[in-house]
Amino acid sequence: MYTSYLVVTIIAIVLNGFSGVSALVHFAPIIAPMRRAGVPLSWLRFPIGTLKTLGTLGLIVGLWVPAVGIAAAAGLTVFFICAMYTHVLANDISGQFALAGFFFALNGATFALAVITHRAVM
Repeated sequence: MYTSYLVVTIIAIVLNGFSGVSALVHFAPIIAPMRRAGVPLSWLRFPIGTLKTLGTLGLIVGLWVPAVGIAAAAGLTVFFICAMYTHVLANDISGQFALAGFFFALNGATFALAVITHRAVM
Protein backbone atom coordinates (compact mmCIF):
# COMPACT_ATOMS: atom_id res chain seq x y z
CA MET A 1 0.00 0.00 0.00
CA TYR A 2 2.86 2.37 0.77
CA THR A 3 4.16 2.04 -2.79
CA SER A 4 0.77 3.06 -4.20
CA TYR A 5 0.66 6.03 -1.83
CA LEU A 6 4.18 7.07 -2.82
CA VAL A 7 3.57 6.80 -6.58
CA VAL A 8 0.24 8.67 -6.51
CA THR A 9 1.64 11.34 -4.19
CA ILE A 10 4.69 11.94 -6.40
CA ILE A 11 2.42 12.28 -9.45
CA ALA A 12 0.25 14.73 -7.48
CA ILE A 13 3.34 16.70 -6.43
CA VAL A 14 4.55 17.05 -10.01
CA LEU A 15 1.17 17.96 -11.53
CA ASN A 16 -0.03 20.26 -8.73
CA GLY A 17 3.38 21.91 -8.68
CA PHE A 18 3.24 22.58 -12.40
CA SER A 19 -0.32 23.87 -12.10
CA GLY A 20 0.56 26.16 -9.19
CA VAL A 21 3.67 27.61 -10.79
CA SER A 22 1.79 28.05 -14.08
CA ALA A 23 -0.76 30.20 -12.28
CA LEU A 24 1.92 32.17 -10.44
CA VAL A 25 3.76 33.09 -13.66
CA HIS A 26 0.55 33.58 -15.71
CA PHE A 27 1.41 30.80 -18.16
CA ALA A 28 -0.29 31.87 -21.42
CA PRO A 29 -2.37 28.69 -22.08
CA ILE A 30 -4.28 29.06 -18.81
CA ILE A 31 -5.36 32.68 -19.34
CA ALA A 32 -8.23 32.06 -21.80
CA PRO A 33 -9.81 29.22 -19.76
CA MET A 34 -9.65 31.36 -16.61
CA ARG A 35 -11.39 34.19 -18.43
CA ARG A 36 -14.10 31.81 -19.72
CA ALA A 37 -14.71 30.68 -16.15
CA GLY A 38 -15.00 34.30 -15.01
CA VAL A 39 -11.92 34.15 -12.80
CA PRO A 40 -10.19 37.54 -12.43
CA LEU A 41 -6.61 37.35 -13.66
CA SER A 42 -5.53 39.11 -10.48
CA TRP A 43 -6.46 35.89 -8.63
CA LEU A 44 -3.86 33.82 -10.49
CA ARG A 45 -1.06 34.72 -8.08
CA PHE A 46 -3.18 34.83 -4.96
CA PRO A 47 -5.18 32.84 -4.09
CA ILE A 48 -5.01 30.32 -6.95
CA GLY A 49 -1.28 29.90 -7.64
CA THR A 50 -0.31 30.39 -4.02
CA LEU A 51 -2.76 27.79 -2.69
CA LYS A 52 -1.81 25.21 -5.31
CA THR A 53 1.91 25.75 -4.68
CA LEU A 54 1.52 25.62 -0.89
CA GLY A 55 -0.56 22.47 -1.26
CA THR A 56 2.23 20.94 -3.31
CA LEU A 57 4.78 21.87 -0.65
CA GLY A 58 2.47 20.29 1.93
CA LEU A 59 2.42 17.05 -0.06
CA ILE A 60 6.22 17.08 -0.13
CA VAL A 61 6.48 17.67 3.63
CA GLY A 62 3.81 14.99 4.08
CA LEU A 63 6.23 12.37 2.83
CA TRP A 64 7.97 12.79 6.22
CA VAL A 65 5.17 14.28 8.36
CA PRO A 66 1.99 12.37 7.48
CA ALA A 67 -0.47 14.79 9.11
CA VAL A 68 0.79 17.63 6.91
CA GLY A 69 0.42 15.53 3.76
CA ILE A 70 -3.10 14.47 4.70
CA ALA A 71 -4.09 18.09 5.34
CA ALA A 72 -2.50 19.23 2.06
CA ALA A 73 -4.25 16.51 0.05
CA ALA A 74 -7.58 17.39 1.69
CA GLY A 75 -7.05 21.08 0.95
CA LEU A 76 -6.18 20.44 -2.68
CA THR A 77 -9.22 18.18 -3.05
CA VAL A 78 -11.49 20.94 -1.74
CA PHE A 79 -9.70 23.49 -3.94
CA PHE A 80 -10.54 21.50 -7.07
CA ILE A 81 -14.15 20.95 -5.98
CA CYS A 82 -14.38 24.75 -5.87
CA ALA A 83 -12.67 25.00 -9.27
CA MET A 84 -15.22 22.62 -10.81
CA TYR A 85 -18.05 24.56 -9.18
CA THR A 86 -16.68 27.82 -10.60
CA HIS A 87 -16.69 26.33 -14.11
CA VAL A 88 -20.25 25.06 -13.67
CA LEU A 89 -21.44 28.50 -12.52
CA ALA A 90 -19.88 30.04 -15.63
CA ASN A 91 -21.46 27.37 -17.89
CA ASP A 92 -17.93 26.45 -18.94
CA ILE A 93 -18.10 22.68 -19.18
CA SER A 94 -14.98 22.41 -21.31
CA GLY A 95 -11.63 20.70 -21.21
CA GLN A 96 -10.69 22.93 -18.28
CA PHE A 97 -13.62 21.53 -16.29
CA ALA A 98 -12.45 18.01 -17.11
CA LEU A 99 -8.92 18.91 -16.04
CA ALA A 100 -10.24 20.22 -12.72
CA GLY A 101 -12.12 16.92 -12.37
CA PHE A 102 -8.92 15.00 -12.99
CA PHE A 103 -7.08 17.04 -10.34
CA PHE A 104 -9.99 16.48 -7.94
CA ALA A 105 -9.74 12.71 -8.46
CA LEU A 106 -5.93 12.71 -8.20
CA ASN A 107 -5.89 14.70 -4.97
CA GLY A 108 -8.80 12.70 -3.57
CA ALA A 109 -6.87 9.49 -4.27
CA THR A 110 -3.78 10.99 -2.66
CA PHE A 111 -5.83 11.89 0.41
CA ALA A 112 -7.43 8.43 0.65
CA LEU A 113 -4.13 6.59 0.20
CA ALA A 114 -2.40 8.83 2.75
CA VAL A 115 -5.10 8.14 5.35
CA ILE A 116 -5.13 4.39 4.67
CA THR A 117 -1.35 4.06 4.55
CA HIS A 118 -0.62 6.06 7.66
CA ARG A 119 -3.48 4.56 9.64
CA ALA A 120 -1.98 1.11 9.00
CA VAL A 121 1.41 2.32 10.24
CA MET A 122 0.07 3.96 13.40
